[in-house]
Amino acid sequence: MGLAGDIEDAAIIPIPNSDLVLVKSIDVFTPIIDEPDIAGQIAACNVTNDIFAMNVPEISGMLVFLAISTRTPIEVAEGILRGIKYFIEDKINSKVVGGHTIYSEWPLMGGEASGYIHKDQIIQKQGVKKGDKLVLTKPIGLQAIMAAYRILKDFPEMIEHYSSDELQKSIDLAIKIMTTSNQDVVKVIHSYNDFSFIHALTDITGFGLAGHASEMLQNSNLSAIIDTVPSIKLSKDLSEELGYAFDDCTCHETAGGMLIAVDPTNAEDFTTRLTSSKISNWIVGMIDKVHPGLVRVSKNVHNIEITNI
Repeated sequence: MGLAGDIEDAAIIPIPNSDLVLVKSIDVFTPIIDEPDIAGQIAACNVTNDIFAMNVPEISGMLVFLAISTRTPIEVAEGILRGIKYFIEDKINSKVVGGHTIYSEWPLMGGEASGYIHKDQIIQKQGVKKGDKLVLTKPIGLQAIMAAYRILKDFPEMIEHYSSDELQKSIDLAIKIMTTSNQDVVKVIHSYNDFSFIHALTDITGFGLAGHASEMLQNSNLSAIIDTVPSIKLSKDLSEELGYAFDDCTCHETAGGMLIAVDPTNAEDFTTRLTSSKISNWIVGMIDKVHPGLVRVSKNVHNIEITNI
């Protein structure tokens, strides 16, 4: 949140006379894809991932916000809402509990999501410790790939030197990433009787891998190094051509993966358990103590092209 001090992925509201807390977040953004159903799914995934990023295992409900032009065909609005409903009800077993629509010249979609958790089970964005391994559960590179999606429609000659088949496969992977919830990551965390070895947790969105890693360093005198970067195939090359900040890991993501600070003695077991649950994951770096708040990308960074999750 950040308005009142510390930066967190969601607001934490104590419930009176209870050990439970209510975790709430709101997110609204413009569509990045033309297909209404998919746009709705991406919006719902992006909103709810902020709740999962606090280690909340279930979404109690989502309030939907939709802004459309008076000229927008009704089937487009219905498609967006249908996509949101499908994601919430079929993919994460929650429910749409209401919402609000307005007319606007600029399309907007998103909403508010919330969930309940015992106050002692919250994992915040901050709390990293020296030596922690940084585990990432989805590859980066969405900004460049979704730019290619638009360019292919409007100015295909700009990227005709790329294989159209490979571009489409990377676009399909990007869509899969943005419509895959981080809920299963939380389920793996809760499969442990004691998950205190996980010191901090966040999801990767608009500030990119390095930006959100930097937020994890708040209120510490620690730093972080990124030495492995898994990215959607072609996203690095496209970023270089289109001017996106890939090399310093600040390129924007949407509904990206979890970034998890894990005690090094538990890292192997945790990543194995993620893999056993069919959750992609990579150890992308570690927490060290070079300069307070500094996130740096290794000069010998290992770039991995990802074709599936």
